[in-house]
Amino acid sequence: MPSANSPSLLKLLLCLTLPLYVLDQISKFWTIHNFPPPWSPDAYHWPIIENVFHWVRVHNQGVAFGLGNGTAWAPIVFLCVPILALIMIRIFWKKGVFTSRLSHVAIALLLCGIFGNLTDRLIQGFLLEDFRHMSFWHRLCEGYVVDFVAVKLPLYDRLVPSSGGWWPAFNVADSCICIAAGMIFISGILEERAVKKATKAAK
Repeated sequence: MPSANSPSLLKLLLCLTLPLYVLDQISKFWTIHNFPPPWSPDAYHWPIIENVFHWVRVHNQGVAFGLGNGTAWAPIVFLCVPILALIMIRIFWKKGVFTSRLSHVAIALLLCGIFGNLTDRLIQGFLLEDFRHMSFWHRLCEGYVVDFVAVKLPLYDRLVPSSGGWWPAFNVADSCICIAAGMIFISGILEERAVKKATKAAK
């Protein structure tokens, strides 16, 4: 179980998850209100740092690297996946799988990422003017994640020539998920070392 000195889940949600979630949603709504849809002839990108960091508007119905984007099954499948992830996180938390402060912070970041992108999939399809006369189900299926950060990486074009060196666009929620994954990995290594050290000291 979590130690007595570890922050509670509620405290983490209020102090870390909620502020980042608000930042994620504000940045996304600012993007969709200031940039035309990607299919529009007026679509453009804002070069904040020319050929390094651009602000864009990308609709992603898939997952990382656009996997599944544009397919008929992706919107529904990837709507169910985050819901399942939330259920699993709750189960593992109650069972005390996450025992360190590092893993607790990671879970708070992960929740921000899940809630942020899940919100997009639930509501963004209903905000598209092109589909306002469609059925509820059709508009739900048009849900997508708003990505807006485009970064050009050195040598990435050699790995993926078609990218032109541009890493797939992402958002605040995606960043939280990636950082959380790294923190959980590091936490697992540290906890394993601590167990081995304690076992060795007990002999």
